[in-house]
Amino acid sequence: MKILSLECSAKTASCAITEGEKIIASAFTNAALTHSQTLMPMINGMLSSSKTDVKDIGAFAITSGPGSFTGIRIGISALKGMALAKNIPCIAVSTLNAIAYNFIDRDAIVCAVMDARCNQVYGALFRVKNGKIKRLCEDIAENADIFKERILKSRARCPIIIAGDGAEMFYPKVMSKKNVSKAHASLVFQNAVGVALAATEKYNLGDTVSAEKLLPVYLRLPQAERELKNKKEKDNLK
Repeated sequence: MKILSLECSAKTASCAITEGEKIIASAFTNAALTHSQTLMPMINGMLSSSKTDVKDIGAFAITSGPGSFTGIRIGISALKGMALAKNIPCIAVSTLNAIAYNFIDRDAIVCAVMDARCNQVYGALFRVKNGKIKRLCEDIAENADIFKERILKSRARCPIIIAGDGAEMFYPKVMSKKNVSKAHASLVFQNAVGVALAATEKYNLGDTVSAEKLLPVYLRLPQAERELKNKKEKDNLK
């Protein structure tokens, strides 16, 4: 069964068509363009170049969060548009979990981190061994200087890989630990192939939803709502 997967939770965007572990086609961009400009042309180009029709797709998958509020909304809207027309099941994948699948062939702990701005990160830890991924903590939104203690205090002897679009910002905070390294540039970003691998496992477990029920997952309020909430709290103190 073919799965079409999307990933646009941060600055990068990607899509992939897979069948089991086979990658039929994939595309990735890190051109600093808006996802509304790049995503659909990239999907259409991938479908065309692989001679794949939407009717050949058995399921759609996407990172539903955490990540950029705008990026996630654009991705989910695009996926809904394709899935609704053919009533195709959808699979929601954690962005952080998808990052861990970049390292499915390793024996390591993956520290998946996304830059949530203002020295905040979205983060989670995963143990990867023998082609299996075990979640070590839930996805959280946390101050980077607090989240780093999870790494610095770890007693794990296996390698700890820092990956995700927040790796560049976060790695200097934990690089003093000997078994910690930053992922290579070819693997550091979340991508649709990782989404597809995670989605395949979820599909085999029957973990799908209809396009109507597919929703974004936000670990914190959007910035505008946070600012309004802070303003109300300050007004209440007057």
